[in-house]
Amino acid sequence: MASHSKRYVASYKLVDKQKSYTAEEAVKLLKEKPGCEFDESVDLHLRTGSDPKQSDQLVRGVVVLPHGRGKTIRVAVFAVGEAARIAREANADFVGDEDLAKRVEGGWADFEVALATADMMGRIGRLGRFLGRKGLMPNPRTGTVVQPQDLPRAINEARKGRIEFRMDRTAIIHCPLGKIGFEDKQLLENLGALMDAINRAKPTTVKGQFIRTAFLTTTMGPSVKLDLSSVTALKAE
Repeated sequence: MASHSKRYVASYKLVDKQKSYTAEEAVKLLKEKPGCEFDESVDLHLRTGSDPKQSDQLVRGVVVLPHGRGKTIRVAVFAVGEAARIAREANADFVGDEDLAKRVEGGWADFEVALATADMMGRIGRLGRFLGRKGLMPNPRTGTVVQPQDLPRAINEARKGRIEFRMDRTAIIHCPLGKIGFEDKQLLENLGALMDAINRAKPTTVKGQFIRTAFLTTTMGPSVKLDLSSVTALKAE
């Protein structure tokens, strides 16, 4: 049986497993736990009432976190000609067409966001089996397939903290909120923006309670259960 570290055990003792915390209380509690040698990520985990087997109940969308994710975001753009020039001038980290596609097919994926112009989708459709499972495949529904003139905006948003959220096969949404080193207000405002976007993405076919459970956690710490009434009421600032 695996044993937990002294740091984890000390953190676990801080959390009352019988209690549901407000977002403000949860953030403060996460910051009170013993720290690590690195700036841990703070993540949100939501169990929804959607049925993942029903295509009209899938939850998916994008949001720009007001204070970013606290990490460097590398952007790859699939484009040719004038669009490729625009992407390079907008300081995309990687720009290409067939050459970039072949690198991906070879197993390379050292980027966090992939964008493509509409005319490239027919050429890079085969990359779905490589990028799809990583959530990196450009998709019109998530705003990652854009017109050439919109590339500077899309690249800028990706760097600022644009994230895609989607429900997995168990009806759970996992999303990053930032780093534990963020100020409380920054984490709460990121959480508000994310919850607002998720609530807006609720499928009309979902009946009953949409968000069933909500937890905040850090990379190396235990989860903290959130009070649903407080967290679902959060709005983007």
